[in-house]
Order: sequence, then structure tokens, then C-alpha cells
Amino acid sequence: MKLSQEEAEDVAKQLNYRHNGLVLAIAQDLNTSQVLMVAFMNEEAVRKSLTTGIMHYWSLERNRLWKKGEQSGNFQYIEEVLVDCDFDALLFKVQQIGGACHHGFFSCFHRKIMGNQFETIEAQVFDPRKVYK
Repeated sequence: MKLSQEEAEDVAKQLNYRHNGLVLAIAQDLNTSQVLMVAFMNEEAVRKSLTTGIMHYWSLERNRLWKKGEQSGNFQYIEEVLVDCDFDALLFKVQQIGGACHHGFFSCFHRKIMGNQFETIEAQVFDPRKVYK
């Protein structure tokens, strides 16, 4: 899914940026509905994502815009976007290439609470030591 620059700017301006000028972004696998990751977007990340069809986020850690997959090649291609009732959260249905998680898993939600422990319930799909040098 790609929008024109004008359409993307119109959408981005209508969102309710909270939390230091950010909206919540949820990436969900288009085919399985599995939640892949949760991150933040500023207005620029929203515009870039909507015009390119590839997810862009605002990295709190790096304090900069980042294109998902720029290092790993594990891109997220946008197929559909939903907005919540407060206009402060976006749900992106994406085609995930490789793993979404920087720890090498398909989803960042690869651990399940079992009693007072966290059990890994997925196998890694790539070795992060080889990807992030």
C-alpha cells in the first residue's frame, strides 16, 4: 500500500501525536494476524511509511528515524493500515520478510509467561550476531 505525498501528509497531520510527538505503531503479520512488534512513529516516520509502503519508525534508542530492515534486510511491506478511535495508535498489517525481532525471532513476542518464568516459544529465524555487527 502506498499513498501519494499529499495523501500521506493529510493523514499524518490528522493523527494525535502524544508521548513526545509520537504515535504508537503496531505491526501485525497480514497472513497470520500475529503481532510482530510495537514501536513508535513521529510524523516523518508516518509520512515515509505511507509513501514508500515500507515501515519506518522513530527509534527511541537511537533518537532517529529508521527504516525497518535497513541493516538486516528484514523489511516490513505495508498492506493495510488501521487507526484507533483516539487517532494516537496505528495498526499496520504487513508482509514481514525474515524476522521482525532484533534478537532473531519472527515476532518480538516470542516469550510466554509460565508461572514466574519466561519461556521462549519460537525458534530464531536468523542469527543476530551475523546480521548486526
